[in-house]
Amino acid sequence: MLRLSAILLILLLSACQPNLEKEEVQNMDHELIEYAEQGNTEQVRQLLQSGANINATDEQGRTAVMAATYHNHVGTVEALIQAGADINIRDKQLNNVFLYAGAEGMVEILRLAIEADADVTLTNRFGGTALIPASDRGHVEIVQELLTRTDIDVNHINNLNWTALLEAVILGDGSEHYQRIVKLLLEHGADAGFPDGNGVTPLQHARERGYQEIERILLDAVNEERGK
Repeated sequence: MLRLSAILLILLLSACQPNLEKEEVQNMDHELIEYAEQGNTEQVRQLLQSGANINATDEQGRTAVMAATYHNHVGTVEALIQAGADINIRDKQLNNVFLYAGAEGMVEILRLAIEADADVTLTNRFGGTALIPASDRGHVEIVQELLTRTDIDVNHINNLNWTALLEAVILGDGSEHYQRIVKLLLEHGADAGFPDGNGVTPLQHARERGYQEIERILLDAVNEERGK
């Protein structure tokens, strides 16, 4: 009877072992994301060495590299990319490293994403590429990086039927930052005559808002296009 009890105990412990191991791995994955969010690169490296899943996601769909990106922890993002993190995974907000860094003006992280061959065709929850929010928020340096270092589609149309050029005019304030962005977009092939869903062109929007310098830039571009 004693021997039978011992055998049953061994079998029970053996059956529980896989569940315990699974729970330990899940805990490590959770800790990995937490430490990445804190920017604790050393702990992140240790957890990866211990077997944590670099691409595990939390309840918000964030990977460790995405959690680090949200808090602009450049060193942690770099370490995770070097360790093989998939930067193209989008969370439940449809953000990923490249998209969020572009929208928020995080130049260093954007450069890391570009160097890691980020998929520039992926879109955010509004159906836009990284170039569109960067343009409407006045991130000149981001726009320049995207246009000169990637093959991002300068004329991509989002769910509002707006291009980056339209957003720079409609959502911008006409200041020097936006003037530079409009010039950059046009220099890299933006369609100056493409209208919004109501048929209103960037030039008309600029005129309606009293953005005289942007109006001049767009008018020059339209006339140049007509003269070809």
